[in-house]
Amino acid sequence: MLSDVGARLLGRLPAEAAHRATIRITAAVAAFLPEPQADDPRLAVEALGLRFPNPIGLAAGFDKDAEIPDAMLKFGFGFVECGSLTPRPQAGNPAPRLFRLRRDGAVINRMGFNNRGLGHAVKRLMRRERRGILGLNIGANKNAEDRIADYVQGFEALVPFADYVAVNVSSPNTPGLRGLQDRDALERLLRALTQARSRLGVRTPLLVKIAPDLDEAAMDDIAAVVLGCGIEGLIVSNTTLARPPTLKSRHADEAGGLSGRPLMPLSTAVLRQMHARLGARVTLIGVGGIASGADAYEKIKAGASLVQLYTALAYQGPGLVARIKRDLASLLAHDGHASVADAVRGR
Repeated sequence: MLSDVGARLLGRLPAEAAHRATIRITAAVAAFLPEPQADDPRLAVEALGLRFPNPIGLAAGFDKDAEIPDAMLKFGFGFVECGSLTPRPQAGNPAPRLFRLRRDGAVINRMGFNNRGLGHAVKRLMRRERRGILGLNIGANKNAEDRIADYVQGFEALVPFADYVAVNVSSPNTPGLRGLQDRDALERLLRALTQARSRLGVRTPLLVKIAPDLDEAAMDDIAAVVLGCGIEGLIVSNTTLARPPTLKSRHADEAGGLSGRPLMPLSTAVLRQMHARLGARVTLIGVGGIASGADAYEKIKAGASLVQLYTALAYQGPGLVARIKRDLASLLAHDGHASVADAVRGR
């Protein structure tokens, strides 16, 4: 993450090795990175009871173990989300499990919630000074006897360090996990988490990260449960199991979740449909395929108050964040919007 040139050099390594090297290098230079410049005031967003300096976030999956959140904030992100974290360390699926689809501006991964577990993350987070907005993303271990208990354990351990907690029920790489999006299972899970929140006496926002591979009935059910349980936000969306026929890269048939440019139309369509069901009652974060200010603006106009990216960052390097913010501010100004909130579904 030193520079866009560095990103291109790392791109010559195998995908997972490049990712590990990026984390190590960024951690080594974090103290020497300059603070980001002040953002255009029109990019500020009030959401989830928080004030975001800009709506551009780093999606979960990049910094799984919460090793470099502050370094990533220095690259100009308005917020950073780390994880997914599971109660116990987990190796994930066998390698190779991360594949670049360069011609498509995409990635396929079947990582399988690889992380060092809650204990390792908590030790790091205890040493962190609270600066910038940090979301922590929780999941369940693959072999958990009680997955709901795993999520509650993750929430209880991480909530002291989080500005919001994201509940990942949509990874396609843990068998059966997406079943937690079914109405009854999702309601049991979210009731357990809101009860844990009440028991702890905290008001930390809860968000649910959903899949893009949902039919109308599933979207209806998720909207009803989110509203019924008092959940503050929805992250739309995770990676997709679909394989658009336009894919050109040699790894297009690999198993796992597809992210990047081909996900943009599908994830944005689901975002638009969830906004139609939820309106302004729930904060929506748009994820999937963002690689430019125009992409971020499209998500915002579809109903997202905030957006996140990851795949495009791997291809374009950290300078992408500043470019997106600059172009987004120009698009808002061109359309006569004084703020991001004004542009959400034409408000």
